[in-house]
Amino acid sequence: MIGLAISLDLLRPVTDEELRQLSERNPGYRFERTAKGRILVTPTGGESGRRSAKVLFQLERWNEGRGLGVVFDSSTGFRLPDGSLLAPDAAWLSRRRWEALSREEREGFVPLCPEAVFEIRSSSDVYTDLREKMQAYLANGARLAVLIDPYREVVHVYRPGRDPEQHERADRVALDPELPGFVLELGPVFES
Repeated sequence: MIGLAISLDLLRPVTDEELRQLSERNPGYRFERTAKGRILVTPTGGESGRRSAKVLFQLERWNEGRGLGVVFDSSTGFRLPDGSLLAPDAAWLSRRRWEALSREEREGFVPLCPEAVFEIRSSSDVYTDLREKMQAYLANGARLAVLIDPYREVVHVYRPGRDPEQHERADRVALDPELPGFVLELGPVFES
């Protein structure tokens, strides 16, 4: 069964609290808000969740060895400076920026853009929406945005002020210097 992504243009912008309540009342769906107020609703299927876990595990293992920051999963919403509220499949934030947040800011939607984000395309994702999200992350301060397409076995690496790098059927992709020493192993992500 193929999932269906939904995009809603509402009469007024949905608040952070309304978005949080929508998420609580609809488990299994991820709700995001673009800078223009459009709501994106994406169901999480088994393959998407498995692939996200593979990326998240690698990122967390790398981070534990270095202690440079904090890793987040797809249930974490980030309120970006442009007003959008996005939840990447995996994200990394430097320890310095995380510790500068108050306890209240850490408990709610994180009020900043992570330095590194990962999005893994699912069968329900619209490719143009994913590319727009990559650009939104960069415009809001991300230093690294990684888009993984397991269906075509392609990885796009976005960095500010540069054209995206494209890695086709690669076994691994090094993500230096933003994530020092981190090499994303793609075999576990691409296996079916």
